[in-house]
Amino acid sequence: MFRLIDLLRGYAPFEEAVSAATAAGGAPPGGAPPALTAPASATAFEVAAPAFAQPFIIAGLLGRKPWHDRSILVVAPNQEAAADLEHELSLYHPERPVTYLPPRGVWYGSEGEVHPRVAGRRARAVAALHTGLLGGRRSPVVVVEAATLMEGAVIPSCSSLTIATGSQYEFEDLPRTLVTLGYVRVDQVEDAGEFSVRGGLLDVFPTTEPHPVRIEFWGDEVESLRAFSVYSQRSLGPLEDVTLYAAAEEPDATPRSITSLLREDTYVVRSDPARAAARVEAFQSGLADVIGEEFEEGAYSAWADVQRDFERFPSISFSSLGLVSGEEPSLAIRATSGEMPITNLPEAEEAIRRLVDDGYRVVIAFEQRAEAERAGYVFRRITGTLAAGGEIEPGPGVSFLPVPHRRHFVIPDLKLALLTDSLIFPRRHRAGVARRPLAGLELSSFRDLRKGDYVVHEDHGVGRFEGISTKTVAGVTRDYLDIAYRDTDMLYIPHDQISKVMRYVGAGGSAPSLSKLGGKAWEHVKSRARKAARQVAGELLHLYALRQATKGYRFSEDAEWQIRFEKAFPYEETEDQQRAIDVVKDDMESEQPMDRLICGDVGYGKTEVALRAAFKATLDGKQVMFLVPTTILAQQHYGTFRERFADFPVKVEMISRFRSGAEQKRILKDFAAGKVDVLIGTHRLLSQDVQPKDLGLVIVDEEQRFGVAQKEALRRLKVRVDVLTLTATPIPRTLQMSLSGVRDITIIETPPRDRHPIQTYVGLYDEGMIKRAIEREIDRGGQVYYLHNRVETIDKTTLRLRESLPRVRFAIAHGQMAEHELERVMLEFLRGDTDVLVTTTIIESGLDIPNANTLIVDRADLLGLAQLYQIRGRIGRSSRVAHAFLFHPDEAVLTEEAVARLSTLADYTELGSGFKIAMRDLEIRGAGELLGEEQSGQIAAVGFEMYLSMLQEAAAHLRGEDVKVEKMPRVEVGIDAHVPATFIGYEAARVDLHRRIASAGTLEELTDLRSELTDRFGQIPDPVDNLIFLGEVRVSLQDLGADGLSIRQDRLLITGLKLPPGSREKLRARDRRYVYASVQGQLSLGLRGDERGLRRAVTEVLNDILALFDAEMTLQTAK
Repeated sequence: MFRLIDLLRGYAPFEEAVSAATAAGGAPPGGAPPALTAPASATAFEVAAPAFAQPFIIAGLLGRKPWHDRSILVVAPNQEAAADLEHELSLYHPERPVTYLPPRGVWYGSEGEVHPRVAGRRARAVAALHTGLLGGRRSPVVVVEAATLMEGAVIPSCSSLTIATGSQYEFEDLPRTLVTLGYVRVDQVEDAGEFSVRGGLLDVFPTTEPHPVRIEFWGDEVESLRAFSVYSQRSLGPLEDVTLYAAAEEPDATPRSITSLLREDTYVVRSDPARAAARVEAFQSGLADVIGEEFEEGAYSAWADVQRDFERFPSISFSSLGLVSGEEPSLAIRATSGEMPITNLPEAEEAIRRLVDDGYRVVIAFEQRAEAERAGYVFRRITGTLAAGGEIEPGPGVSFLPVPHRRHFVIPDLKLALLTDSLIFPRRHRAGVARRPLAGLELSSFRDLRKGDYVVHEDHGVGRFEGISTKTVAGVTRDYLDIAYRDTDMLYIPHDQISKVMRYVGAGGSAPSLSKLGGKAWEHVKSRARKAARQVAGELLHLYALRQATKGYRFSEDAEWQIRFEKAFPYEETEDQQRAIDVVKDDMESEQPMDRLICGDVGYGKTEVALRAAFKATLDGKQVMFLVPTTILAQQHYGTFRERFADFPVKVEMISRFRSGAEQKRILKDFAAGKVDVLIGTHRLLSQDVQPKDLGLVIVDEEQRFGVAQKEALRRLKVRVDVLTLTATPIPRTLQMSLSGVRDITIIETPPRDRHPIQTYVGLYDEGMIKRAIEREIDRGGQVYYLHNRVETIDKTTLRLRESLPRVRFAIAHGQMAEHELERVMLEFLRGDTDVLVTTTIIESGLDIPNANTLIVDRADLLGLAQLYQIRGRIGRSSRVAHAFLFHPDEAVLTEEAVARLSTLADYTELGSGFKIAMRDLEIRGAGELLGEEQSGQIAAVGFEMYLSMLQEAAAHLRGEDVKVEKMPRVEVGIDAHVPATFIGYEAARVDLHRRIASAGTLEELTDLRSELTDRFGQIPDPVDNLIFLGEVRVSLQDLGADGLSIRQDRLLITGLKLPPGSREKLRARDRRYVYASVQGQLSLGLRGDERGLRRAVTEVLNDILALFDAEMTLQTAK
């Protein structure tokens, strides 16, 4: 048995290279490691090897002495190659520490700050190079892009802190240490570089880890370490230790060149130096333009100086483009990529069988261990063995390796073929997979409640939240919500009535009018909103019933071609995407015409759902029309459909202004004759002269952007054919549930896995930073949006940019341009003919351009939060890290609201984090578009949450369901019940806890809440435990159908209780003190004892009654 890299042993060219590399380092092959001083001018030699085989060869070299015992610097030509090398080398050498040194991302001397994650990874890599240690392990391997070596690096006075279970630390000193490392103290940890302290718990989000960590202390001893979820704040699993690397660079530290930090015993590996030349030149050019020839010593180095520094170290260069020196290579590896022209499993099996017959050891690497284990059952014509521990059998044969290699290759001289599962199963490319937060962990609207926010009380109307106060009344301490109303009136809401309070979110973002306490004005407002909700629900239900009564075409179940078409999808479907595909197919295979809305952000996979539905329709001989709101979108979809249908006999055409009159006439004639299967176009497709031969499916993209006449034409279509509507405007999940059985809505909210958080910079307008940002994006082959939202000065702004950046191609786009001219400009930007698009907010909802990954907004203070969030969403749609620069004038001219908006957007950079604030505004827009804009006024009057509850009630009533108004039982027990600020310091979290207790529907929910609180905040104090206990009493009373429970003058009284027949005697048999008045439905019992005695007595009484009800239920079931 061998490890994969062990197969290189005995390979003559490789062994010669090892000997040469060893001699360069000063030690014989297999001998003792050389001394820690390298020769004054170390030897370098070069290797010819294809890029795809280089990680394998480098890994083999690192497994041999003296390379195995030295610090290694691997220099890659670009960031993508560096990430690839880090990934592959860590798989070949799991026992060895491998890390990546990323670029800073901002220029030294600029106002930009290094992102905490970048700062952490740089601190870890620099420390490894400087000390020869990484995570306590020796001989680290650090991978870096060549151009990054021209940047200096800071060695912080305190670069990291390792915390281990059972170790001793001064708990009081830890926050100061974390601040020194650049971490920021917050109420609740959500982003890398943050920490919070609650009692004996310290939460921290390490800059180099995927999850935050919860550290529980007992005095100064670390009792436990556990990772936890950002979404739920619940623990995920235990950890033995964690290393916290710096979250920021020390502001006064002096940078030094990275090559000057290397230990003298470091070996250098250079991958494709020739390919690095373009990136190095672009970096040097940008440096000269931005900073000039003068900059702080150590901040930057010329590439010639970096090259000279390499001469101090033994090095080896790998080249796939021919050798830099022009001399004969020390080693030449002959290899092919292993690409196979296969379309199905039998073809793959035949190709593998041929390799084995030729004497090859074929190793198939699987991303998931379970898939490697199943491989023996998947393959029918070949047999293989599972390399469970990564060990490969020698000689011809097949091995299934559960290691996620990305690089595949064939080396004839070694008779070795390393193939990947994505090569054999094309649809298994996992970059499209993303894990969504666990169901039920959506954040409450109260989680982000702040003093001054508006709220709605079910009985009293719109008020302003002034905070949470703790008051002692009649010797009992409780929490109250303080809400201000008109005329300085105040209302103090007890904790047990908090479920009547909702956060106010209106339709336009403007501040609502406060309600006046007393009078009937609020009841009139509610009545109007409830009437409007009933009308909307009625209209939707009428359309739904009409569709249900109509018999449409029933499409066939999936045929073999459908399966082949879906297997050609180059990604694995996300969870939500697969669910959407399944429900659409179910709709199409039913007799009723489909009318389904698919909601999901751009790039989340809606188009693939539409493609599969369209292909399914064409297989049954039906035609498809795809309506889009703009000509540019028609062009983009046309390209996508043509590409995906290229291998199948499906004819796709497009009607737009890009077609001549003669072409349009011919296309429409072919469509009428049934020669065109899929026709894509704007509302032109709804014209009278468009006469399909056999229309079976209509797909509509962004229906809300069509006019009234077009919508009416679509409404008539929906009764006759299947209609699939796509929208990128978010629809709240609560609205989806409210309209269940009235409108079919499917939401796709799982983002692709390879999306990165958008790096957001908010600051004063800086022309130098704008110039650098544009150049940096252009240098990496990308495109830029420059948002200037004033049409009257957009030409002048563009002229200034052109003068500053003469080599950059600019174009202008705004809503006052002629439509055909705007389409031409947008199409050129889509094709990559333009580098920078200077535009207004018309880009807010538009094309999906993955190559545009920098956004500059020159007056971000003039835009709304939701608008900024959606515009920022135009970038970051590829695997590249995107940058958003939101500029504003001097703070003195900013309104307080503008400052709050900008700081909020800067805070929420992680994917999906905007849901908590900005997405709520967008959802209201989506609700308005779905329900009709006339409903926006009703939403503004009573608030979004209350309107949705009214809509849900109206829809249920119209469906004939029994709508019960839940009456909250009153619980009056004289025990202290509140949430001390010393337990939860974050006021919004205290309010949210009260809300969760008040809205809990089962005892299991409250038991789980107890567990969560202990996990997140430590030992629960008595007042909080009492609060949960009162919640348990309320839930038990609801289960019994009782009105309330109170304790007065040492007597426990339960009102509104209807005991089953015969239960009175059974209760008295349990305890003679029970007194039950059946007419009043009142049960009483004498009590004695302290507070804990009261709790115990209440629990025993409720358990007695619940036991009687359970016994009665069992008896009725038996009968």
